[in-house]
Amino acid sequence: LGIIAQGLDETSGGAVSRAMKTAKFKAKQGTFMEILAPAHLKLDRIIVAGIAGDDKLTLHDWERFGGGLFAKLSAAKAISATLVLEDAGKDEIAPEEVARALHGAYLRSYKFDIYKGKLKDKKKEENNNDNGVEKLNVQCAKPAAVRKIHSALGGVVQGVFVARDLVNEPANILFPAEFAARAKNLTKLGVKVEVLGEKQMEKLEMHALLGVGQGSVRDSQLVVMQWNGGRKDQKPVAFVGKGVTFDTGGISLKPGAGMGDMKGDMGGAACVAGLMHALAARKAKANVIGVLALAENMPDAAAQRPGDVVTSMSGQTIEILNTDAEGRLVLADALWYTKERFKPQFMINLATLTGAILVALGQNHAGLFSNNDDLSQRLAEAGLATGEKVWRLPLGPEYDKMIDCDIADMKNIGGRYAGSITAAQFLQRFVDDVPWAHLDIAGTAMNSPKNEINQSWGSGFGVRLLNQLVADHYEG
Repeated sequence: LGIIAQGLDETSGGAVSRAMKTAKFKAKQGTFMEILAPAHLKLDRIIVAGIAGDDKLTLHDWERFGGGLFAKLSAAKAISATLVLEDAGKDEIAPEEVARALHGAYLRSYKFDIYKGKLKDKKKEENNNDNGVEKLNVQCAKPAAVRKIHSALGGVVQGVFVARDLVNEPANILFPAEFAARAKNLTKLGVKVEVLGEKQMEKLEMHALLGVGQGSVRDSQLVVMQWNGGRKDQKPVAFVGKGVTFDTGGISLKPGAGMGDMKGDMGGAACVAGLMHALAARKAKANVIGVLALAENMPDAAAQRPGDVVTSMSGQTIEILNTDAEGRLVLADALWYTKERFKPQFMINLATLTGAILVALGQNHAGLFSNNDDLSQRLAEAGLATGEKVWRLPLGPEYDKMIDCDIADMKNIGGRYAGSITAAQFLQRFVDDVPWAHLDIAGTAMNSPKNEINQSWGSGFGVRLLNQLVADHYEG
């Protein structure tokens, strides 16, 4: 036990140490032991939490610890609590580790219940405390340092919450124009936001993107966000998100079962919006571009058909063999636009692009495809640091041939095999020599496994990953 814990144990007549001995509590990572109404203490309960006491603990482990503790306190219906962080066997716990524990608790606190009107009224009547801890005090060494780090991390959490909210919203509420309107809220943080409508995209000849949305009564949009926190001579880094606010599959209609999940087919755009919020909120010293390609894919009489040929902004032509392979179409024009206008250091696009990535990797890694080894390595390292892990899959000319076409420059599907890879090969044709990475987040952005820091259907995957990437390599 640490010094403070020893004091509590002595005041309670040894209740803490006896309880630990009786329960054979080993204080392993993620373990908790609860002592109710300890004698001689003005406390409702003491929760002894395990943090493993191991030098190999990562910062993400501390976040998981904080999330698990918040869950334990919420289950106990605690309104307020004091977290005492001390090491029983060696030096004080570092401020960064303390801040990360708070970060994890903050992430775990997220709920999306704005449409549960009757449930909220019932809770109000019963005065229940089912919303988690309202106040978490922290007792630790170097509180000023912890406060500074936590302040920056708070902006990142807010960005994650922005992304989760967007993914969780139903498609009748969050359609392209509404998504664009919410993106404009970033101007309050100093982000410059432009919205291109269909007439402007027509002038730019973005027929790949426009073709996806032509069957919908909702107009497609292209949102361009700029955060200029770096030097004026610093080339920007760019992030592009697929924002199909609902995907029926179009004329190539999806099966009805599970189609409701396609409200989350804008998870890539949600991540980019959340990332821009995070970077602006913490005043990142980098120049960053965020582009959202927003459309709704519906099977109307005006919808594009299998067999249609469209011309992208790049001038390359595409035969549409399957209208449900639409994400790569909206990204094709968005990537080309971003490359041509901003000349970025690199481009990273995110998309809930293929079901094939779930078959390949499940829901614990996002698929990573890239034309640049250094960028890939940096993404992999950021993934390990944040727990938002990526796994690189191959690209190559043999896969590229699978999307060659007899009547156009390319077709939008490559056949039964290597579906995630051929989708990435398609996107690569719209980046030229710019360092680029494609993250297929179909398995991680929505309906992914719950964990210590997220219990939401929409995970906000990618915000913390990409914020870490920028912080580690592209600021200053």
